[in-house]
Amino acid sequence: MHALDILGDPVRRRILELLADGERSAGEIGDVVQGEFGISQPAVSQHLRVLRESGLATVRPEGTRRLYAIDPEPLESAASWFDPFRRFWQPHLDALGTELARGRRSRRLAAEAAETAGQATDAAPAPDGPSDPDEPEEN
Repeated sequence: MHALDILGDPVRRRILELLADGERSAGEIGDVVQGEFGISQPAVSQHLRVLRESGLATVRPEGTRRLYAIDPEPLESAASWFDPFRRFWQPHLDALGTELARGRRSRRLAAEAAETAGQATDAAPAPDGPSDPDEPEEN
């Protein structure tokens, strides 16, 4: 079965999203997936088996627990399938990156200008007279 066929299922995609944060036990995965999708524990186990048999996930025993993790290699080959199609969205993503960088630059320049203006105010000469209105003037 091709990786994209396996990733076409929303439950399996969610399991991989959970595993993207790091290794998780089958019980942890089951708790989240059962709550979000309303499926049984045996159904979660079946999805985990498909991910394991396809090579998208690995499992290792730790005592009575089974710990699952992502195997990145099959995901990389699935991602390479998209290479001929990247030309459709890559320019848009590049343009978005440029606009985000411009926004960060504008905010940085505005912050620098405000800081410079604040320093200029701090460096301005004190007005004539006492700086503390409760303090008497000296003659």
